[in-house]
Amino acid sequence: MKILVTGGAGYIGSVVAEELLAAGYEVVVFDNLFQGHRQAVPEAVVFVEGDLADRRAIGAVVKEHKPEAIMHFASHTLVGESMQQPFLYLRDNVVNGLNLMAAACEFGVEKFILSSTANLFDDPKRMPIDESEEIVPGSPYGESKNILERSLRWLDKTKGLRYGCLRYFNAAGATKERGEDHDPETHLIPLVLQVAQGIRNKIIIFGDDYDTPDGTCVRDYIHVSDLARAHILALGALDTGSLTYNLGNGQGFSVKEVIEVARKISGHPIPAEVGPRRPGDPATLVAGSEKIKKELGWKARHESLEDIVGSAWEWCKGHPGGYD
Repeated sequence: MKILVTGGAGYIGSVVAEELLAAGYEVVVFDNLFQGHRQAVPEAVVFVEGDLADRRAIGAVVKEHKPEAIMHFASHTLVGESMQQPFLYLRDNVVNGLNLMAAACEFGVEKFILSSTANLFDDPKRMPIDESEEIVPGSPYGESKNILERSLRWLDKTKGLRYGCLRYFNAAGATKERGEDHDPETHLIPLVLQVAQGIRNKIIIFGDDYDTPDGTCVRDYIHVSDLARAHILALGALDTGSLTYNLGNGQGFSVKEVIEVARKISGHPIPAEVGPRRPGDPATLVAGSEKIKKELGWKARHESLEDIVGSAWEWCKGHPGGYD
């Protein structure tokens, strides 16, 4: 079975491509390398450099390679940036996603997996957050994913395009060959490990007066390889119909806990300084993933924070300059 992976040179997309190959799939990666890295793309895949804004280019790739399914990761993904530059998200993310969906429908692709987000839930009423939670996007980024999810529901009804929407929380960790290398970096675990590497002088904690056990924000960190396995399981389940899952570790870890574990694993002191809160940061976000566990048998293999941070640290030591 051949899978087209958009954004397959990025952090999550490249690990999914790696796992697809290991599971025996053929993989074609389509990426404009704006945020991705050519070195992150597994050697055994077919790589096509191109932009989803170019309708002809994505149509040509789908027509030529005839994938049986598409996994869509290519996207602007920064919540803060989306508040400053909303059209990158409300226009580019949406239009590019629709260009891809149109090509899928035109050339007979019947299965589509969307990389969605927990930012659909800005003010959750319950914790952990399961699929019954009301969708209230927390930013133009979250809204762009909401629009694409709704579009897929209509394309299922009108075109028979079966879809899987995987709404995940904080992807983290690394495989032996692939890890996080963003510019700019905004995720907590790689930022903390950059302090351990001497790239940064300190880590800033954005507020320590939240209603949590230690006063710092609590988040659900899910290992990137566990995410990848969930995508493959969801792909196989599309034979019975479209599906939507919230996806996370199911455990919450605070900012201070992440820093302390990174100190222990790296052996470095990692100076930390408390700064003001960031606007819009909720105290706690934890995923409720019982539905995908029950229906697909998925379970996180990397549940401990030590395992997740440790895998990221091993990748950092092996790639001190990132992919470059």
